[in-house]
Amino acid sequence: MSNAEMLPLREHGTEACCPPLNERPLTAEEAERGAAMFKALGDPVRLRLFSAVASHEGQEACVCDISDVGVSQPTVSHHLKKLKEAGLLSSERRGTWVYYRVEPSVLAAMGALLTGAATA
Repeated sequence: MSNAEMLPLREHGTEACCPPLNERPLTAEEAERGAAMFKALGDPVRLRLFSAVASHEGQEACVCDISDVGVSQPTVSHHLKKLKEAGLLSSERRGTWVYYRVEPSVLAAMGALLTGAATA
């Protein structure tokens, strides 16, 4: 059983999970939420899988299109599960295949967290 917390999704016009790093110090809760996103991407295989989905047409890909990352299929499934638990991906079963898609609101939250610091 996982103790991963789903990250809040960002809707248009709402605040990201965390303010830009140069805006003010993060609260403990904001740091936890931000760390969960980056921790999920801290594994090279997970980062490759996330990138494969994000760069696929429509930011959605069948598991059959992204599973060639140099590890076994059960390991791919494990990593995709971790990305889903972190709220970075969502999935939908269509027949025998599972399709994964990037949660754009989470990408926006991650971008906002880092871009403010980069432009300062």
